[in-house]
Amino acid sequence: MRKGQQGIALITVLLVMSLALLITAGMLRSHRLALHSSAQQLHQLQLRQLAFAGEAWARQRLSALLVDPKLAVAAGQAWATGQPEMLIDNGQIDVEIEDLAARFNVSALLTQVPVDAVTKQRWLRLQTLLEVPVVEASALQGLSVSDISQLRLLPGVDAVWFARMQPWIALLSKEATLNINTASATLLGTLEGVTPGMARRLLSERPLNGFASVQDFTFSPALMGLGIQEAGLGTHSRWFRITTHVRIGQSRLRLESDLTRDLKTGTWHLQQRRFLAPAHSESS
Repeated sequence: MRKGQQGIALITVLLVMSLALLITAGMLRSHRLALHSSAQQLHQLQLRQLAFAGEAWARQRLSALLVDPKLAVAAGQAWATGQPEMLIDNGQIDVEIEDLAARFNVSALLTQVPVDAVTKQRWLRLQTLLEVPVVEASALQGLSVSDISQLRLLPGVDAVWFARMQPWIALLSKEATLNINTASATLLGTLEGVTPGMARRLLSERPLNGFASVQDFTFSPALMGLGIQEAGLGTHSRWFRITTHVRIGQSRLRLESDLTRDLKTGTWHLQQRRFLAPAHSESS
């Protein structure tokens, strides 16, 4: 009987010890997971803070280098170049500043009345240049759109159409015009009579500080006689996008920040921020 009791006691002790070991292992595992989660959160916080630092650098640059809102905004000016000098262990910050008025303004199509012929043809030519199925301007007439991504709901707009068109379109105020001083060859190629080759030539010959007026642009030797309409064109902008790319080790973060400038006060206002997945073109 005594040996049996001793055996039971031994088994009980072993079971208790096993249970204690299981509980301890579980606690250690939970602790490791908690530490890992905290480290991940701190890492993401660090990435975000660095992205905000890049945005702040670009905002200060725009304020300092685009002082007079009445002057032309051009791609060759200092605001469009340069990188922040921030030393980061095992990482880097890259910042891009883009004039959104260099894109086709979709708001010009969201009118209650039929779109004018010039805007309609430029919209058609943009889609033709990008080799996507044509979505007629009339499909956007009268629509209420608060974000460019809502175009995905339109009939005929699929993932391929949107992916190809998105880099070339923007949703700005209706008074926004295409800035000929920052527009790409693709957008210049939507103008009346301008071929892709001519658009590339215009880009290479465009003055660093841009054309002072649309008339100076349309009367340049390369465009004489083409009949380019001045409607919808401009040389200024108050809409900009700051894209900050942050890399630390293998971690990546991309922040897009849209800003507008008040023409009366010159004050810059942040319209929205978006944290996005890194672009596919970014190095791994």
